[in-house]
Amino acid sequence: MGEEEVKLLGTWFSPYVHRVAWVLKLKGIRYEYVEEKINNKSSLLLDCNPVYKKIPVLVHHGKPIVESLFIIEYIDETWKHNPILSTHPYDRAMARFWALYIDQMLLEGSKKVLYVEGEELKKEIKQVSEAMEVLEGMLKGKKFFGREKIGFLDITFGWIAIWLEAIEEVAGVQLYDPRQYPLLHNWKNRFRELDEIKDSLFPMEKLVRFFQKYRYASKKATK
Repeated sequence: MGEEEVKLLGTWFSPYVHRVAWVLKLKGIRYEYVEEKINNKSSLLLDCNPVYKKIPVLVHHGKPIVESLFIIEYIDETWKHNPILSTHPYDRAMARFWALYIDQMLLEGSKKVLYVEGEELKKEIKQVSEAMEVLEGMLKGKKFFGREKIGFLDITFGWIAIWLEAIEEVAGVQLYDPRQYPLLHNWKNRFRELDEIKDSLFPMEKLVRFFQKYRYASKKATK
């Protein structure tokens, strides 16, 4: 159903965009990718997301859907094959809860580590550590967060397997210790080896350069 007329508006460095791209790939959906420039947003992006003016945006038959987690649910309900979310209402509700929690605690905290200092840096590192402990506990007895195959939470947390190392290098801190989180470490390696994910692995140097620029700009803006 509806494999034609699918566009994804995004930027190469965004973990939110890659979530959507991974789901499209997992379901074998053909789509056109439109690279956006954050400092020079296209009229298409502004028309499709006039409220937040942010990526990602999925355009299906001319209708835009925004926010990565909402987009994933839309894709999963539109293309039923290779389901990403559980069909059980409780499991779906819990997946939504943990996705939002980890975004707030881990993803946002990791980004702040790039430009905060002193006590605020310690606070963000502690927050990230607490989120890591939660993820480690959730993986007990499982290969993936979706148990035997990847699901909604694997897609949501997938950025950890790619972006976190670059953030650590630029910030000069350790957020992820494989000895402390062995289950998460094994999951990370399995996730990175999936065919649909391998294509998204950027050279570390490219991500490091991007985060260095982001760190510089963020620190300058807060002075």
